[in-house]
Order: sequence, then C-alpha cells, then structure tokens
Amino acid sequence: MSSAGNKAWLTILGIGDDGIGSLTPATLALARAAKTLIAPQRVLDSLDLSSLGLDDCEIVPWTTGVGPTLELLKKRRGSPVTMLATGDPMFFGIGATMRRTIDAAEMLVIPSPSGFSLAAARMGWALQDVACISLHGSAVASLQPHILPENRILSLTSVGRTIHEVADILVARGYGGSQLTVLEHMGGKAERIVEILASDVGAFDRDKPRFADFNVLAIACKVGKGARIHAPVPGLPDDAFIHDGQLTKQEVRAVTLAALQPCPHALLWDVGAGCGSISIEWMRAARNAKAVAIETRAERRVMIGQNAITLGTPQLMIVDGDAPAALAGLDAPNAVFIGGGFGEEGVFELCWKALKPGGWFVANAVTLENEARLLELYAERGGALTRLSVARAEPVGRFHGWKPFMPVTQWRIQKPWGQP
Repeated sequence: MSSAGNKAWLTILGIGDDGIGSLTPATLALARAAKTLIAPQRVLDSLDLSSLGLDDCEIVPWTTGVGPTLELLKKRRGSPVTMLATGDPMFFGIGATMRRTIDAAEMLVIPSPSGFSLAAARMGWALQDVACISLHGSAVASLQPHILPENRILSLTSVGRTIHEVADILVARGYGGSQLTVLEHMGGKAERIVEILASDVGAFDRDKPRFADFNVLAIACKVGKGARIHAPVPGLPDDAFIHDGQLTKQEVRAVTLAALQPCPHALLWDVGAGCGSISIEWMRAARNAKAVAIETRAERRVMIGQNAITLGTPQLMIVDGDAPAALAGLDAPNAVFIGGGFGEEGVFELCWKALKPGGWFVANAVTLENEARLLELYAERGGALTRLSVARAEPVGRFHGWKPFMPVTQWRIQKPWGQP
C-alpha cells in the first residue's frame, strides 16, 4: 500500500489481559471512532463490547492469517479501522507485521506494556540484560543460540506445549537444571506463575495441556556437567556439525566469518554450502542475519537442514542446484562466500554483479586449480590474498605431534561503493 499523506486511518491499540481496564480514555475514544474493529476472538471474548458503544461499528474477529487480513484492510483503506492486539504491537506483534506493507504515516500505534516488560517486572530482571525472543508461531529451534551459561531469556509462546519443547532442548543440551517460570495472563484475573526445572517438565503428560497458551516463558539457564556450550562468536567446534568431511574447519571458519563481516539483517550467499557451516555461523553472528545455502547434493542438503535446526537457524534458506543457474531469482546479497570451488564458468562474475556495493566477496581454495583461479582474480581486481595453515596436536604413539590440515588460500575483496 502506498502512503496516504499524513492521515492515519489504521489504529492499532495494545491492550492488557484485563481488557478495557487497560485502555485510557484517549484510546477508548479512538476505539469508538472506528468504523471497523478487528481483534482476535480471544480478545473480543474478554471485552464488554456494549460498553464501548460500537453499535454502528463492524466487528471482525481476526481468525485468518496475515494475508487475508491485509486484503480486508485494503478494501477499507482510508476509512477508520482499529485493531486490538495484546501488549506492544511493535514488539514481535501485529503492528510490526503490518508495517512491512503499510506506510508509517497511515498507522497510529499505541502500545500497552509488552509481555516482556510485565514478565521482567515480576521476575525482577533488568530488561536490558535479558534476551527477548519470540517462539510465537516460530520454530522452537530459534531458542538454541541463546542457551548459554547463566543467560536469562524471556520468550513469547503461542501454545502450552512449547514449554515441553523448550525443556526437551534444554535437557538435550545439558541445561536440565535451568529454572523455567511460566507467566500466564499477566495483569488479568487469571494470572498465574508456575516455576519448574526443565528436567522436571518431562514428567507431565504433554497431551494434557498444563500451561495456558500465549504465556511468557522466563528461562534462567544453568549449565550442567557435560553441557555443550555454543558461544555466539564464529568458530564452533567441528563436531557441532553433521558433515561428510566437506566442512570448513573451525579455525579457518572463524577467519572466514571475520572476512565476511556479518551484520544485522544482511544476506549471505553460501555457494557450494557443504554442510552449511558458514551459512549457519553467519546467521548466528548477527541479529536477523539471513543466508541462502546453495548445494547440489541432496544428502548434504539434508545435513544442512539438520544442522540449521540443531544450531538455531531454522530460517536458513536451502537451494538445490549448481551455480550459476541456482542463483537466478535470489535476492541481492550483502556478502558472498564460495568454499567449494568455482564450478561452472561465470560463477564469480554473476556473484560479483549481484553483490551489493560495499559487500564482501570471500573465496577459499584448497586445490591448485582453484588457487590458480584466485591468483588470476587477485591480479585482475586486487583485494587481499591470505594463506591459512592449521595444525592440531594429535597422538603419535605415546607422544604427540602436529597434524597439519591442507593449507587454504583465501581471497577477499570488497565491492566498491557506487559500483552497480
């Protein structure tokens, strides 16, 4: 939808679990001025609509997805529409979703305290020191990068069984002693707070819901003996990944990610992704970073998917095919990595053309043939050329010695600003 001047026709009001009691006289007036009121059925059920004086207002229960709701809004564009949403609509809420399509000038958003704020107040946690995430309608695997010793997490959830899924992940990672606090209906008459250890959740029958939907889950991570610590900095242990040997080794991977420079919301093309280690670490390294893993072998694509779930990047896009054909139609990247050879003729040229100005192109070569290609490109275009040699101590009989890996030649170059 395009802008309609400075007049807002869509009002999104955040309300609390106490319904109308959380609305100020000013927000009540906005609700009463609407010709169309849209709200989830559970919110409508909690309201005394007659007290709002909405006799001439169209009441639309929001029971469909975002797409149909946007179509409904398009038909009413310019006419006063009010949407009711719980908490802060711009914090993992419907306001943030609508803003992707509707101009800010067309929207007026008035938040109530978010579930994160209410939960932090009840837990006595400083909100700025807490990881705030949403598992509402998302893969629970998104929790994985935040499971760290002594970390505190607040998560929005949409179904009661999410508590079981979170506990399963924590126990599997060796964090079974983590304290879970389930905060339900905060600010409402049915408010309830339940505390339980992650290791104890398994005793409950997950087919008989014990927790309310739309709760906030507070997690105080406690690392146990033998736990796997996957720090957010690049360079996870090699055995953190399922692989068939086609893996950028830990030390080289850390250097490669540093060369690629992950940034929030930035997109990486990982061409010849192998087991997906570069893509996954890119996404873990920066908030909302995105990646496309291009891999032609089906068994490796399966491994990429498994690794993405295990390591907390379920949004990783996996593309079947060889470059350059498989690159057609992809969004322009902020960075490109080629680690499995240059494949067909023209791969570099296509990637360079698609790369956004200021973005980084990084390629690693192990074979002499691929190294020769990097030397050609370096001679033509400049950039930086680095030889990486890694050796690890390994047993040699009763003693130890250095076991070297194949040296890696890395070429990196930044696309000039202003170059199309």
